[in-house]
Amino acid sequence: MAKLFGSSGVRGLANIDLTPLLACKVAAASAMHAKAKRAVVAKDTRVSGDMIEAALVAGLMSCGTEVLLLGRVPTPVCAYATKTLGADVGFMLTASHNPPQYNGIKVFNNNALSYTDADQEAVEKIISQNQFAFADWRALGNTVTIDATQPYMDMVHKAVSLKKQWRVIVDPGCGAAFSLAPTMLKSLGCKVTALNAQPDGHFPARKSEPNAETLQDLSKTVKALGADIGIAFDGDADRVAFIDENGVFVNFDRSLAAYGAFALKRNGGGTVVTNVEASMCVETMAEKYGGKVTRTRVGDIYVSEAIERDGAVFGGEPCGAWVHPKQHLCPDGPLSAALFLSALEEVDKTVSEFVEEAPEYITMRENFVCNEAKYSIVEKLGNSLKEAFPGYTDFSTVDGVRLALKDGWLLVRASGTEPLIRLTVEGATHKAAKDITQKASALIEAQTR
Repeated sequence: MAKLFGSSGVRGLANIDLTPLLACKVAAASAMHAKAKRAVVAKDTRVSGDMIEAALVAGLMSCGTEVLLLGRVPTPVCAYATKTLGADVGFMLTASHNPPQYNGIKVFNNNALSYTDADQEAVEKIISQNQFAFADWRALGNTVTIDATQPYMDMVHKAVSLKKQWRVIVDPGCGAAFSLAPTMLKSLGCKVTALNAQPDGHFPARKSEPNAETLQDLSKTVKALGADIGIAFDGDADRVAFIDENGVFVNFDRSLAAYGAFALKRNGGGTVVTNVEASMCVETMAEKYGGKVTRTRVGDIYVSEAIERDGAVFGGEPCGAWVHPKQHLCPDGPLSAALFLSALEEVDKTVSEFVEEAPEYITMRENFVCNEAKYSIVEKLGNSLKEAFPGYTDFSTVDGVRLALKDGWLLVRASGTEPLIRLTVEGATHKAAKDITQKASALIEAQTR
C-alpha cells in the first residue's frame, strides 16, 4: 500500500485520491489506534467537505465512537476543541492552502498535536491489514453538534487584551475563518473591514495560499483606507499573512523572526523552533535576546513536536504557520493575528517598524533534475559539501543536508513530489549568496549528470 500520510495528513484530489471509502477507513483505523470513545470532526469550506465528512463520521460511528460535529471552522478551533472537549482524537477536513479540487484529513491527538510519524504508521498498518474492530449494532456511535467557536474565542480573550482601536482589513479568502476572524477582531475592539468573508469552497476571490501575489487586493485596500494592518488567512486558517500600514506584503521570514524575538524578550530567553528552510534572520534576532533556535524538518508537525520536547516559547514555519504553546500546539492563524497586534501595541510600533528590526538576507534557489535515487545522492553530497566549505559552523541532516556558514547557509533536499534535487542558499550579501550557490551547484551537477 502506498503511504497515505504526508507532512500535513492525508491529502489528495477529492473523489480521486481522497475518496469517501478512504476517509471511512482512515476514521475507523484512527479510532482504533486512539481507542477513541469521543472524536471531534470539523471542515473548511471546500465543496467536497460534506461528502468526506459523511464518510468519516460513518467510519467513527461504526467503531462505537461518539462524534462531536463542529461544522465549518478553522483548523486551530478543531485542534483546540479536541483538547478542551476531552476527545481522544480530532479530524480536520482540509487541504489547507491547496486549490479547491483538493481535500485532506488532518488528525490530532488529545493534546491538540498533529499525529506523529509513529501514529500515522500505526493507522496505515491497520488499514493495510484491513483489521477493523467494528462495534455491535447496539453500541454504535452517535453524533452531537457542538459550538466550539465560543470556547476558542474565550481562550483568545484570555491571551489578548487590546487598548488601541486598530484599523484592520481582514481577508479570510472565502475559507474557514470567514466568520470567526472578523468576529474575533471586532470583539477585541478593532475597527474591521472584511474582504472575501463569504464561505465559498471554490475560492473565487483569490487563491487559498496567502502571499504577495494573491493578496494584492488586500494591499490596495489597506493603503486606500489608511488602515493599520491587513491580515489574511489560508483555506483552513492555520496560516496568517500580514500587510503593513503602507500596503506592503510582510516577508514571512522577517515577521517570524521579529515575533520570535518578541516572545524571547518577554520570556527572558528560551528556545524558538523553526524548520531548515527558514532564514538565518531567525537566529540573528533570537541571539539578541539570549535565545537559541532549534531547526526541524519541513512540516508543522515537526515544529510542534520540537516545541513540546524542548519547552520552546514559540515556533513556526516561514509560511505563516505559527505555534503558541501557552495556548495549544496547533499552528493558529487567528490567534497569531491577535497576538501580533498585542505585540505591536506593547512595543508601540507600526507593522513596518516592528518587522524592519529583522534583517533581510539574499535568497537564491536552484532545481536539478535527478531521475535516479535522489535521496541517496543528497546523502552522498554531505561529505562533498563539507570538503568544499571547510569553514562551516554547523552541519545538519535532519531534512536533506544543511550547512551553516559564516556568511550564509545552504540546504540541499530531495523533492518529495518531483524528480528534483532542490538547492536553497541564503547569504548575508548578494556576493556571498552567489558564491555559495555557484560552488554548491557545481557539486550537485557533478553528482546528477
